[in-house]
Amino acid sequence: MFDTVLIANRGEIALRVMRACKELGLRTIAIYSEADRHAPHVAYADAAYLVGPAPAPQSYLNIERIIEVARESGAGAVHPGYGFLAENSSFARAVTLAGLVFVGPPAEAMERMGGKVAARREAIAAGVPVVPGTLHPIGSLEELRACAVEYGYPIAIKAVAGGGGRGFRVVHDENELRGAFESARREAELGFGNADVYVEKYLTDPRHIEIQVLADAHGNVLYLGERECSVQRRHQKLIEECPSPVIAPDVRAHMGKSAVRLASQVGYVSAGTLEFVYQDGQFYFLEMNTRIQVEHTVTEMVTGIDLVKAQLRIAHGEPLWLTQDQVVLRGHAIECRINAEDPAANFRPSLGTLTEYSEPYGFGVRVDSGVHKGYTIPQHYDSLIAKLICWGADRGEAIARMRRALADYRIVGVAHTIPFHELTLAHPVFQQGNATVNFIAHHLGEHLGTLSHGPAPAVAASGVVSGPARMFEVEVNGRFFTVRVVEPEARVSRDERRAVRKSDRSAHRGLRPVSDGVSSSLQGTVSAVIASPGQEVQAGQVLFVIEAMKMENEITAPHAGIIADVRVQVGQTVEAGTVLATYQGSAGESQ
Repeated sequence: MFDTVLIANRGEIALRVMRACKELGLRTIAIYSEADRHAPHVAYADAAYLVGPAPAPQSYLNIERIIEVARESGAGAVHPGYGFLAENSSFARAVTLAGLVFVGPPAEAMERMGGKVAARREAIAAGVPVVPGTLHPIGSLEELRACAVEYGYPIAIKAVAGGGGRGFRVVHDENELRGAFESARREAELGFGNADVYVEKYLTDPRHIEIQVLADAHGNVLYLGERECSVQRRHQKLIEECPSPVIAPDVRAHMGKSAVRLASQVGYVSAGTLEFVYQDGQFYFLEMNTRIQVEHTVTEMVTGIDLVKAQLRIAHGEPLWLTQDQVVLRGHAIECRINAEDPAANFRPSLGTLTEYSEPYGFGVRVDSGVHKGYTIPQHYDSLIAKLICWGADRGEAIARMRRALADYRIVGVAHTIPFHELTLAHPVFQQGNATVNFIAHHLGEHLGTLSHGPAPAVAASGVVSGPARMFEVEVNGRFFTVRVVEPEARVSRDERRAVRKSDRSAHRGLRPVSDGVSSSLQGTVSAVIASPGQEVQAGQVLFVIEAMKMENEITAPHAGIIADVRVQVGQTVEAGTVLATYQGSAGESQ
């Protein structure tokens, strides 16, 4: 049916799809923005085409240009990966109307399950339990307040078109309603081009469990076990594993059959995932991801089924080549998302160049990445550097192997989540399989601030400020050593040492105070300006929102005072350290 596939995506998922294509003897076409001109997926493809002069995500959202490239390149199929246009029914329909094969579900099935509110209605019709909530978008603050009264606090505001935690806010009392509603709508619009949100009752301490399904165009649907995805930050997953440590075989079968029933009802085709929350022995349907997921890897490691190749074979018209009783889970697999984020600073995105980069190896270790040494992390895309996946004969071995692999991973140049993963996998709550979606808040909160990505310039007790370090390889009595030698630069007083330490802490957090004002702690785009000249503010009050790597980051007032000057506007790109506003009476105040 087709021998060439255009991959409408970037990064590690583009490479993942290309490798599957090559194993099936298919030619691969990459697309890229200016920011990705030298990205690994561009070099790996059989051919690559520029789809937009701008480095922003819009380049990968240009449906007309992508279809034009598919025709120019001779592609007969388009694989959307995840993110960008992967769950855009208009894109799926446009690909089909252009005479191409969309490697994913039909647009109609995507519309029935892609919208979160629509999916809830379908689940109810299929007899699948759902969390209490609205079956229509919420259009006003008054409607939201009425929902809070009906369901009781806390409630969750979610993007209708959303996923990945974007456009998701939890509201605990009435004072939070307006800010959460506006923030959720704004982030939903930024992330999905659709500001609609709906409301659910927020379960206080659930686990996040999802069921992988695989469906062909001949009416056959299978479930491939479950994934546990409870370790999250900002409602976005950081660690996933298969199978869940708490789902018994009878519960797995019940959830799996519910997922198959719902997928069959909407005429689903291809790989898809149905997400549930699980609390007190009861599961509730949340939403369906009508695409391949980031964490599909752990299912592959445990079932032995290549899900991307399965997508391609199904798109070729093949019926499923196995039955439900042939799906067997063997061993245990864990995935850690290695993100360019600083866990010590509330997982703030971290930009920079990978000056050192070395991946771990060994039996049962898999790395899906889209970077290399010298690669510069752009601000325009997701913060994912790589996915580290480890398989073991049982969960204990998988954890031990992951801890070893994390220790072997070498990344220098940006802050990253490896220290967080090491902390998590060593924690007894995680090791015992008892982590819920509140794991970070309940068990790691006070420890995250201690995480470091390498030593800052040292100040010794002797009062000597350490200068540049040099590495030497030496051999002593037949034993090999690598020695780090730091040369003293100056001798300082106790007060000066205190000042150096304070400066180092500020540098580690990416802060560059220029004046008595409000500075951006990261590079990104201003998505909201809440401050205004003459406004009296309190310490910790949110004044700006900076969007970077598809995440909103709140910039707060460092102390109480009166705003003198607001120096940025919505849509403006800022660097880390940019002064966003000044206080009255400060040296940086405009005259």
